[in-house]
Amino acid sequence: MRIFISGPSGVGKSSVIKEILKRKPDTVLSVSYTTRAPRPGEHDGTDYFFVSRDTFEEMIEKGSFLEWANVHGHLYGTSLAWVESREADGFNVLFDIDVQGVIQAKAKGSKGCFIFIVPPDMEELSRRLNGRGTEDTRQLALRLENARHELTYWTIYDYLVVNDSLEKTIDDVSTIMEAQGLLKEEVIRKLPWLSTIA
Repeated sequence: MRIFISGPSGVGKSSVIKEILKRKPDTVLSVSYTTRAPRPGEHDGTDYFFVSRDTFEEMIEKGSFLEWANVHGHLYGTSLAWVESREADGFNVLFDIDVQGVIQAKAKGSKGCFIFIVPPDMEELSRRLNGRGTEDTRQLALRLENARHELTYWTIYDYLVVNDSLEKTIDDVSTIMEAQGLLKEEVIRKLPWLSTIA
């Protein structure tokens, strides 16, 4: 099963994903390919797959990516073969993904569960971003404008989860994943023998 989770900056998406991965040992976080250099403490194959720009562009030409993007001059992408190999090993794959990535994944026909985490209102999102103390006034305004733009895409998602309480949001996402795992398509994937019974 593929679980795609998006949400604007400051909505608490990273905290939700971190807790979901702790709760669900049968779920792994998608590891992206990137052309940027590793940062201190990052490990190839765990945090990212670090490759040259030439290698990445070859992968684009071969159609190897479920989705990819150019972010501040560096290329990032999700290998379809990597995702399929994790699924073949019996894992659910969770994607921490932006709106553009979801659009690409859907265009490629990817099945899955698409969850958008939203703030209770823009004032609360502004308060959370401001509380981090990591942006100046101009950067904060830009992040809020980007958030408004991202929120216009809510219609492409299957589920909208309002993060007014982190614990409840984690519970809601967990419940969605459990229900998704009971869809007949997911059960048949795990129990192929069932499809032979007419």
